[in-house]
Amino acid sequence: MLLFGGFRTLIDRLHTRLAAEGHPELRPAHGFAMQAIGGRGATASEIGRHLGVSKQAAGKTVDRLLALGYADRADDPADARRKLVHLTPRGHEALARSAVIFDELRAEWVAALGADRVRDIETSLRNVVPAETAFRLDATSWLGAP
Repeated sequence: MLLFGGFRTLIDRLHTRLAAEGHPELRPAHGFAMQAIGGRGATASEIGRHLGVSKQAAGKTVDRLLALGYADRADDPADARRKLVHLTPRGHEALARSAVIFDELRAEWVAALGADRVRDIETSLRNVVPAETAFRLDATSWLGAP
């Protein structure tokens, strides 16, 4: 539970800072979806697979990102049947700010715990957290929901 509490504290503080910097409507799920979209773009199905949620859940998050101006959707030039979601300049800016803020928050942990301890914690977690589950958001499976 302490690991979850640490994660929650970082994410909450990051979003408080993002809100103060002009992104009050962003929620953690939006950030994870924008990371899944990345620089090349992605379909809703690909975003859902990356996050461990259904295509429909990913689609709802994408729709919200579109409405907020963080993403846009267009035909895939390689396959017109597919729709690719891309980040807008506002989406790229929010992700860039998130990275800077996260680094600043990590630096606070380093100041409190020491660089060696933080590095050891990160290394230890990399050793026990399977890479394929590191960014999955399917918490409903933890709670027994369909």
